[in-house]
Amino acid sequence: MAENNLENLVKSSMDKIHEMVDCQTVVGQPVVTADGTTIIPVSKISFGFASGGSDLPTKSAKDQFGGGSGAGISITPIAFITISNGDVKLLQLTMDAAPSNSAINMVPEVIDKITDFISKKKGGEE
Repeated sequence: MAENNLENLVKSSMDKIHEMVDCQTVVGQPVVTADGTTIIPVSKISFGFASGGSDLPTKSAKDQFGGGSGAGISITPIAFITISNGDVKLLQLTMDAAPSNSAINMVPEVIDKITDFISKKKGGEE
């Protein structure tokens, strides 16, 4: 009987965690502003879970079970994806963002500057 009680305890806790955290918590619902810019929030989710239980010694014929469970969840916004006039940008909120992410975010701007430079150079030669 204790296995059933512990199983129900764990199942109940996991169902509650599932209600709070789903894929839309990590990548949120897009928000469209009045000027047509789409903003998509991105979050980091961390959680921990523990449970336990035991049959209690008793003189009665009834099963005695004691148990408990607990969970902790942390949801931290880390970035926003913005889409405006065909440009997609990742706006990070963390100060300790990986340098590789910054380099990736700069690639479209660098390509645009190189393209503009080449276009001006060709325009001056004609």
